[in-house]
Amino acid sequence: MTTAPPVKSPWGVPARVPPLGLAYVAAALEKAGFQVSMLDNYQLHKPIDYVKQEIKRLNPEIIGITCGSVTYERCIETAKAAKEALPSCKIVVGGWHPSYMPDSMLQHPEIDYVVMGEGEEAMVELATLITKGQDERAIAKIPGVACRINGKNIKNPPKIIKDLDQVPFPARHLLPMDIYDRRIAYFKAAPADFVNVIRGCPYSCNYCETQKLWGQKCRAFSPSRVVDELEYMIKNYGSKGVYFIGDNFTINKKQTIEICHLMKQRKLDLEWACDTRVDLISRDLLREMKDAGCQTIFFGVQSGSPRILKKLNINLTLEQFIQGFKMCRQEEIQIACSFLLGIPGETIDEMEATFKFAKKLDPDWCQFNVYVACPDSALYQEVLEKGLYDRMEGFLAYVKTDEFNYESVMKIQKRYQRSVYLSPKRILRKIRRDGLLSVLRKGFNAGMA
Repeated sequence: MTTAPPVKSPWGVPARVPPLGLAYVAAALEKAGFQVSMLDNYQLHKPIDYVKQEIKRLNPEIIGITCGSVTYERCIETAKAAKEALPSCKIVVGGWHPSYMPDSMLQHPEIDYVVMGEGEEAMVELATLITKGQDERAIAKIPGVACRINGKNIKNPPKIIKDLDQVPFPARHLLPMDIYDRRIAYFKAAPADFVNVIRGCPYSCNYCETQKLWGQKCRAFSPSRVVDELEYMIKNYGSKGVYFIGDNFTINKKQTIEICHLMKQRKLDLEWACDTRVDLISRDLLREMKDAGCQTIFFGVQSGSPRILKKLNINLTLEQFIQGFKMCRQEEIQIACSFLLGIPGETIDEMEATFKFAKKLDPDWCQFNVYVACPDSALYQEVLEKGLYDRMEGFLAYVKTDEFNYESVMKIQKRYQRSVYLSPKRILRKIRRDGLLSVLRKGFNAGMA
């Protein structure tokens, strides 16, 4: 299950999207012969008493809870309620936060096991041993599982899934698909859905911790497996658009082109968007993507300051972004991008440089985000070690330096975002793209325009 969202926190995810990570684990368990139910309480917002009633009604042997640093307190609350409702059940937690900080989970006696990293294989092996009544010593040997043995925390390094094609399609049939917002701002087609294509990242950006969950090597679902899932989504859920999840969609040019060719061969009439880096695109690749239905590419630019780009270890230059965006425009592919404000050591002048660079790049969608340090990136460690924060919200650190604090950067962010949203040039572009009636109905700043 997912937990209810955090109370009065700015870090909840407002988008109503299905929890695909949890759905992958559920699908793997079903494939192994287990009976599985899912509760997406992040979206349903059911009170804890309802959760307890459902647990009593279903009477499961195992309860799995996904947890992020933002939802940590909610996860603990849910685990305690689950044990109260059904003391015999085993509580397993997984997700981003448990993968980085398993000890923070095992300090709570209500939590029996932690799954670190990719959950599909580890959870199946764990569930198999639990239901067969195996002792803790056998369980303590499972790769990617952490548990308590004789008062000590045992943590086994995760094992990477080498062949992702062995992972079944996410168990969307166990989710209330009608509650999700199946519209994506970056293209008009609807209903639209998310499909995972790649895991792992070879880049070591200092603000990002994704390598510790997915690994340093990119592993992709095969092109045929990706397109099979697209056909499945069209047939079973009426999908007309898709957002391909994966930070580096185009990292393997040959596979990307093969996906595009297969989509055309099977006559899949889909609009789609993806994420990648500007050093992973080329003119011929963009043409293939456009011809296969690609409408928009999302890039993480992060800063207009060369010094901050270097500090973040992004290994890209301002000129590379300029040329990459130029190529996309020439191939008539829309551009979405994000910038990060409030990096430890950043100056106000460097934030202004980022704003000016954003205006120069002139993307179709532009989002300014305020940095808050989250486990377990290199930048997070720097913030904690140097005391560059004025308060903690659970495990999240609000950055404070001699130049700024979180509140002052939020004011800057709102000014930048408002200036971008309400520029006459952008308003006219949005009207041409979405139509005047749509813009008037939704407002000029809807959809990160």
